[in-house]
Amino acid sequence: MIAERGTRDKLEKYFDTGRPLKVTLLIKGAAVYDFCCFGVDKDEKLSDDRYMIFYNQLASPANEIVGAAIPSGMDFTVQLDALPTTIDKLVFTASIDGAGTMREISRHKILIGDKISAEFGGSDFEQEKAITSLEIYRKGGAWRFNVVARGFNGGLDALLAFYGGELADDTPAPAQPESPPPPQKISLEKKIQDGAPKLISLVKPLKVELQKRNLLDVTARVALVLDISGSMTDSYDDGTVQEIVNKILPVAVQFDDDGELDFWYYGYRCERRPSVNMRNYEQAVPRDWQGLMSKLGYTNNEPVVMREIVAEYAESTLPAYVVFVTDGGIYETAQIKKLLIEASRLPIFWQFVGVSGSDYGILEDLDNMDGRYVDNANFFALDDFRSVPNEKLYSRLLNEFPSWLKLIKTNGVLDGSARPPRPATPPPRKSFTDRIRDWF
Repeated sequence: MIAERGTRDKLEKYFDTGRPLKVTLLIKGAAVYDFCCFGVDKDEKLSDDRYMIFYNQLASPANEIVGAAIPSGMDFTVQLDALPTTIDKLVFTASIDGAGTMREISRHKILIGDKISAEFGGSDFEQEKAITSLEIYRKGGAWRFNVVARGFNGGLDALLAFYGGELADDTPAPAQPESPPPPQKISLEKKIQDGAPKLISLVKPLKVELQKRNLLDVTARVALVLDISGSMTDSYDDGTVQEIVNKILPVAVQFDDDGELDFWYYGYRCERRPSVNMRNYEQAVPRDWQGLMSKLGYTNNEPVVMREIVAEYAESTLPAYVVFVTDGGIYETAQIKKLLIEASRLPIFWQFVGVSGSDYGILEDLDNMDGRYVDNANFFALDDFRSVPNEKLYSRLLNEFPSWLKLIKTNGVLDGSARPPRPATPPPRKSFTDRIRDWF
């Protein structure tokens, strides 16, 4: 059934309400989105905040409502007949965490089980920061649903206040003995102005995207991987590759504590290079890049460098943001897929970027790749890296990183609990002589 805004009906017409029911909310857009289910009473108040299910509280007391983060949204599994009688309605909402409005989204999809769906676009909303998407409520002894799909002024805090949840106490705390103020974080503008003034024009467009996605306080390791196979010759020769280094470095200066960019070249083989920073970035592309190209082999072999990346960041306590640049000719499909699946339980996000190339193969189908614990990779291609406006470049580079950050925090990737256990080390193989002695 394709439902429209305002559709109301009995759930029992479509589902056995005695069995678990899945509700899914999805949003595609440039901002970071929070999804929530409020279990409210007959007065439409959140009288028990244990029935507010969101990214920081994924289950109600007896698992009557269980949330699970998914790419671009959240699944809620609801056991309606197990809910206490004090819960009269479930209200499913979506809100923006940071800058942006619901007018700017490209799609909002609501799914009830596998039989009811509704879909809306940004033109269905105005300048609101939140949406009341769906209600499931009791009426006349039966459970019913209402596709609301209406904007709501304010974000998650405003929704919480509307439903009567407990907001943080604004009463001033008792005076404490004075202590030295914490050190102020040096602004990105000052860091770049002092360390790499030639790159200062990149700061404003980057900060706009960081603010829009609520990324200004994120700390992460940043890596750049550059294809140096033979087909990249023109991109090295015309300065495109140096321009790539220039534009990725400010991301590392912002995210990484030491402001440095971990750096690899790869062809058929790979080589880790000295970290790139504001002092040496103009030498990141060696003068004798042709010699390095010859040394590493003229064909591209992505798995060889991907394995090094995995080994470097597998045990990291910080998320790792890897910008992986290639001009295509991807052929190691099975190995790349295997590595991405294995790395989906590790704190590594792969942002693949195609530059002036073709035949990107599996990279163009990342959204459909199954088997991963979380969606850990994104890809886009550019015909000419140097001609793309900086605002558009940073928007695309940072588009999926925020949603991945949320996923790894709520699914045990960042704290390592999702990491598969290491296999036990097999005992050393006995020599033939020792085995003969064991027989006797």
